[in-house]
Amino acid sequence: MAEGQPHLIIQMSDLNTNGTPSRKQPSADLAVRGGSVLTFHNISYHVKMKTGFLCYQKTADKEVLRDVNGIMRPGLNAILGPTGSGKTSLLDILAARKNPEGLSGDILINGAPQPANFKCTSGYVVQDDVVMGTLTVRENLKFSAALRLPKSVKECEKNERVNQIINELGLSKVADSKVGTQFTRGVSGGERKRTSIGMELIIDPDILFLDEPTTGLDASTANVVLLLLKRMAKQGKTIIFSIHQPRYSIFRLFDNLTLLAAGRVLYHGPTQHAMEYFQSIGYECEPYNNPADFLMDIINGDFTAVALSKINETATESTEEHTGYGKTLAEKLAEEYFNSAYYQETKAVLESISSGNKNKTKAVFQRITYANSFLHQLKWVSKRTFKNLVGNPQASIAQLCVTAFLGLVIGAIFFGLKEDSTGLQNRVGAMFFLTTNQCFSSISAIELFVVEKKIFIHEYISGYYRISAYFISKLMADLIPMRTIPSIIFSCIIYFMLGLKPTVEAFFTMLFTLMMVSYTATSMALAIAAGESVDAVANLLMTITFVFMTIFSGLLVNLRSILSWLSWLKYFSIPRYGMTALQINELTGLNFCSNINNTNLISNNNYPQMSQRWCFGEEYLKNQGIDASSWGLWQNHLALACMTIIFLTIAYLKLHFMKKFS
Repeated sequence: MAEGQPHLIIQMSDLNTNGTPSRKQPSADLAVRGGSVLTFHNISYHVKMKTGFLCYQKTADKEVLRDVNGIMRPGLNAILGPTGSGKTSLLDILAARKNPEGLSGDILINGAPQPANFKCTSGYVVQDDVVMGTLTVRENLKFSAALRLPKSVKECEKNERVNQIINELGLSKVADSKVGTQFTRGVSGGERKRTSIGMELIIDPDILFLDEPTTGLDASTANVVLLLLKRMAKQGKTIIFSIHQPRYSIFRLFDNLTLLAAGRVLYHGPTQHAMEYFQSIGYECEPYNNPADFLMDIINGDFTAVALSKINETATESTEEHTGYGKTLAEKLAEEYFNSAYYQETKAVLESISSGNKNKTKAVFQRITYANSFLHQLKWVSKRTFKNLVGNPQASIAQLCVTAFLGLVIGAIFFGLKEDSTGLQNRVGAMFFLTTNQCFSSISAIELFVVEKKIFIHEYISGYYRISAYFISKLMADLIPMRTIPSIIFSCIIYFMLGLKPTVEAFFTMLFTLMMVSYTATSMALAIAAGESVDAVANLLMTITFVFMTIFSGLLVNLRSILSWLSWLKYFSIPRYGMTALQINELTGLNFCSNINNTNLISNNNYPQMSQRWCFGEEYLKNQGIDASSWGLWQNHLALACMTIIFLTIAYLKLHFMKKFS
């Protein structure tokens, strides 16, 4: 018996003698298979597309899907079609992961309205595998089990579930191997895909969705993945997936086929009857030709794939399509299916199901339910984040090494500052560098949300964790090791090599100031980067912003000399607050003319080299318009704290309102 034959026999029992679907109620299917039946009724989907540039932009309505109907029973349900046919849109709509704006129609599960939290109780494997590459296969599965299974399930039971899935998916040999990143070698592509599937199987969903499960895999590995899905389908799961152009060994595994083109259904029914249907409307598959390729050839108007009797008609239709006259080939094929017995029988079954559901409903897409509390989520997300940090030393260790190296270099350049005119200049220059370095080193925080954006969106929609738990865990993992520790290392090296004010209070004030500057700059980086898909854009925005902030830091230009209509920009400069606090902390109480017996001689120009210079730090600060009092010091820290809170709030709100549906 060929692979997949048992399910094909069951599917054939749902057909009449003429090859058309029989009018069985979903309850009958459930009795036979013991799984879930998903039906979709009159699904249409429109999106608004913007064309043009800036002021000349126009909004046009694009039809993605039109009047799509069908039944997805337990087994392998493939959605096949060329690029742009709408197959991924249909998959996302069925999985409740599409923006409901512009969507009409009904989706029922076993004849009942689709649950509002359906996306949290079903499984969905995205096209690009969203697994943490720095963790092992087992750690990724344990993370999913810890957050998606309720806390009432004991830890030992969760571990048993993880081990069971590892064995079922054939991942025992690589269970304790890292999945792999762009820097470290990991498991193979097929094993990575199976890990993604395993993370969804943790909750044992009745319905599993997969978006292009064979993308990026070689033919042999793709076949292994589909055989795995076939075994799962035999256990009663309803597996729905989109696929582009599979090889025959994969195509023959499909139990049900939905063929789409230009948002229209060209065929929906048992896979083994697809060739008979197209032969009945004049298209005959040549011997030894892959049926999937044959179907794609029909849609694309490849004349070598159709019967001779249809060549002239197809050529005419193809010409009309390119010249803009008449109906397109896809529309003609959709009409053929619409008038077929297959569609009429399917429509009759759907109408009987729909009539039994008095409450017409549209799926509620926005509701997300969680299996665990906020503190439990925070614990596990923080745990994974720190593991990711340790498992990706290229970023953390590199930053610590660069910080230590810069500290030694700057310490050597400004080594042993003296209390004279050059000492004043060097002190101000050193403080300028300290604050600007803290700002520009914080640009690395951009990747905190950008790199993991796809993982975050998928896990949030699937109900892994709340946004607040994810946000706080990322802050804890970044601010403590990546901002606080480098600031401490940098301060310890710089402070003693430069020979700054030798008091404990002055040292810790400088350390606190540098940490506040780093926190504020990092918060601004997060506010800019949150929701961005390309880190290059966020990098550019951060760099431009810091350049303008540096101009208003107080060194490159005297802030009191700036035109009034521009001077307000200084209040948005992070380096200005940090540099001002450092200058007050270091320069107050210092005498830069102690080597001159009579300091009054300076004003008499007996020492021209000292003209227009200041003997006391307070004089210099006053000339810069800086309040040298203790309040003048701490108001800068207060300003940095307020900016940090504002930026973090913006970052959180951007994550909260970020578009999380395709």
